[in-house]
Amino acid sequence: MDIKQLNHLIAICETGSFTRAAKRLSLAQPALSQSIKKLEQELGVTLIGRSQGMNDKGIKLTAEGQVLLEHARRIVNQLGQAKAQIQAMADLRQGEVRVAVPGMLGSFYLPSRLMAFRHRYGGLKLSLFEGGTRDALRMLEQEEVDIAIITAKDLTPALNSCLLLTEEMVVAMGHEHPLCDKTSVTLEEFFDHELVIFKPGYFHREWLLSQARELGISPTIAFETNLINLIKQVVSQGFAITSVLDMVISAKDEIEKRPFNPRVFLDLHIAWKKKRPLGQADKAFVEFLLANK
Repeated sequence: MDIKQLNHLIAICETGSFTRAAKRLSLAQPALSQSIKKLEQELGVTLIGRSQGMNDKGIKLTAEGQVLLEHARRIVNQLGQAKAQIQAMADLRQGEVRVAVPGMLGSFYLPSRLMAFRHRYGGLKLSLFEGGTRDALRMLEQEEVDIAIITAKDLTPALNSCLLLTEEMVVAMGHEHPLCDKTSVTLEEFFDHELVIFKPGYFHREWLLSQARELGISPTIAFETNLINLIKQVVSQGFAITSVLDMVISAKDEIEKRPFNPRVFLDLHIAWKKKRPLGQADKAFVEFLLANK
């Protein structure tokens, strides 16, 4: 049984005639009759009763034919809907982009780019999931998202990726903090002060704590939160210092920033699973971000 045979059955029933159905289908009548005959032989039933042999008189569906007709109409209709939806996705008039991003990028790097992408591809839906690197990797592995923005150190052989941007990690402090007198800050100097940092699961936290371990230092963590605005409030009021991507601190913030000594840069990649090729919408999103760094 194939879709052509189902279309043949539908045409015969809708026109009430092999002759008219053959004309609608641009098919020779003997070929149409043979198609129905093969379908009946395959199913082992009679689908169309013919009171006058093989002519058009007295065409009537059997009980089996009526059941198959109902299924055939649903199948053909669903196939048409699927074809239209796939074509809309191919033409980027429909589809969804599911992407997991670090909180800092989601808040400070992506908003303007997301709006520009949405303006260009108005039919596409954007689903953005903010969280730590561990969350992004988990969601990517479990296929809850199709794309994730992660650090270079989190790349694995199971992932395809493209470098999105390189951003500097800086020390952020209030205007009255003693470190403001310095042009750069060593890790030892950084860990000599109370810190506000992200909760477990974020690359920034993992990197900072790994550096502290290498130096044999036990850092003083005064605050833990994933809310970037809260971190900035704590820092601006002088309760603690932190390290964030340079993009997070703007001129309007009541915050000073200094580079580390030596300077620290973070490579951020767009990644997706090799075993799950990107759809057209995802490809368009990746290409758009790479073209609008």
